[in-house]
Amino acid sequence: MARLFRDRVTATPDAEAFRFPTDSGWQSVTWAQVEDTVRTMAAGLLELGVRPEDRVAIVSNTRVEWIYADLAVMCAAGATTTVYPTTGAEGVAFIVSDSGSRIVFAEDDAQIDKLKEQRDHLPDVVRVVTFDGTADGEWVLALEELQALGAKHLVAHPTAVDESVAAVQPEHLATLIYTSGTTGPPKGVELPHRCWTYIGAGATTLDLLSPSDLQYLWVPLAHAFGKMLETVQLQVGFPTALDGRVDKIVENLAVVRPTFMAGPPRIFEKVHSKVVQGIEEQGGLRHQLYKWAFGVGDRVARARLDQQRPNPLVRAQFVLADRLVLSQIRARLGGRIRFLVSGSAALSTDVARWFHAAGLPIIEGYALTETSSGACITRLDDLQFGIVGPPLAGTELKVADDGEIFIRGPGVMRGYHNLPEASAEVLDEDGWFATGDVGEIDDQGRLRITDRKKDLVKTSGGKYIAPQAIEVMFKAICPLASQMLVHADGRNYATALVTLDPEALLQWGRAQGLAATDYAPLAADPAVRSYVGSCVEVLNGRVNRWETIKEFRILDHDLSVDDGELTPSMKVRRKVMESRYRPLLDSMYDGQPHG
Repeated sequence: MARLFRDRVTATPDAEAFRFPTDSGWQSVTWAQVEDTVRTMAAGLLELGVRPEDRVAIVSNTRVEWIYADLAVMCAAGATTTVYPTTGAEGVAFIVSDSGSRIVFAEDDAQIDKLKEQRDHLPDVVRVVTFDGTADGEWVLALEELQALGAKHLVAHPTAVDESVAAVQPEHLATLIYTSGTTGPPKGVELPHRCWTYIGAGATTLDLLSPSDLQYLWVPLAHAFGKMLETVQLQVGFPTALDGRVDKIVENLAVVRPTFMAGPPRIFEKVHSKVVQGIEEQGGLRHQLYKWAFGVGDRVARARLDQQRPNPLVRAQFVLADRLVLSQIRARLGGRIRFLVSGSAALSTDVARWFHAAGLPIIEGYALTETSSGACITRLDDLQFGIVGPPLAGTELKVADDGEIFIRGPGVMRGYHNLPEASAEVLDEDGWFATGDVGEIDDQGRLRITDRKKDLVKTSGGKYIAPQAIEVMFKAICPLASQMLVHADGRNYATALVTLDPEALLQWGRAQGLAATDYAPLAADPAVRSYVGSCVEVLNGRVNRWETIKEFRILDHDLSVDDGELTPSMKVRRKVMESRYRPLLDSMYDGQPHG
């Protein structure tokens, strides 16, 4: 990774590398400027005693300083331990301690306070370096103080950073990412440098990106998905606009006007739901125009997928539909998006089709933290809804008799940190990694994911249900939906817990003339219950009889990462939810025993 960064600087020193928000607007830096910053920070880490493969943790939201810190760790021959900024103090202490991190980059005072609270459990941490927080002149250094140490170190040892970069080997540890996991304690995934350089090289075989592209990056860099996007940028050389504030995405897209953006399905579901809900509330002619335009867009999109040319009448209709409706949808995302990338969870076919009809094709990818967030990706010229594509060049797939997917290739981790038995459970002697996901491979080598193996449930009648597929379908049907958890294991029928998107719920409530303005009373309103129930009926018409939702309950709050009900990548922690809401789930079975 260190040499990949150096090669990028050498190739395009004066090209734009990053842009980021400041109080006075967006600021840009070139690769040469980034190199100056990173070199000084890397020297500062060497001055503080960082040696090859020593762990350095980063606890911060996505921002340009996260990138600087990560690249500095790479150039100092260290290894980055990533920590989600939403992690509580005890969780931060566990990751920092278990990883053996010696230095911690902390974004602000909130993150510093977590470390100070747990300092007695962090004997290996010699310094904390803060981006925006308060330094104490002792344990906590300001970023400028680290750079001052680096400048001093370079005067005494001018070639120190160059020597560190040259010493890094492909199998040396680059990144330690703790899986948030939907069950059990987090495990540290060890990803050596060869994982990331492979992902970067693999991206070039897709003929998808060029230096003229502009990425908008908001996903957590603490997640393998974000790190993968950072790596691809180094390989290809396009600039990236960074801002980790989720509530600023739509606003920033209109200003930055990127050519592509990646994210988990939830962000695309929210855009889809907001537009659909707004149009439905307008009703009348506007609603009819919208339905007609998207119908035309869908016909054109399907024809293109089949490599066919629409007939002259449809082409003429499409020009009008695009001018009146579809182009306005694209304008909301800046007007220059060539494609979007969805990963980390399943994307609804309905949502994917809607975006495609609007001229915003979504490429689906598939991977896990253990495979460097890169294993399969759909080709832009071979989009198929529900397909996550063939594997990257150099990666192999196979499906076991029970449907479990196995992956082998240079992007697979070297193991779980300090957990040899857990590593042996998922990695065999031939290098095959057991993903825990269920899927199938078509005759063209393309992968389709069915569900998580552990999430498949069996009713008391012996029927198997894949909850995730039903949940994804429902969120596309119901504009108010935020999350759904289908419950059926050991029961004689399926039920569900539903949460609603607070913003969409408030907007809908106003349109319906409801008096309440807070989430809980709105969610309890009979009108909301009736509307969600109508969406469940639509869902039931699309699934098998044994998969139909017989009862549902709307929770009095949306799920959140802070409450431990969602992973940082916005996946439902199924076991946590089923345990926490056991009485509510039981209430939907009229006292019938579970089992």
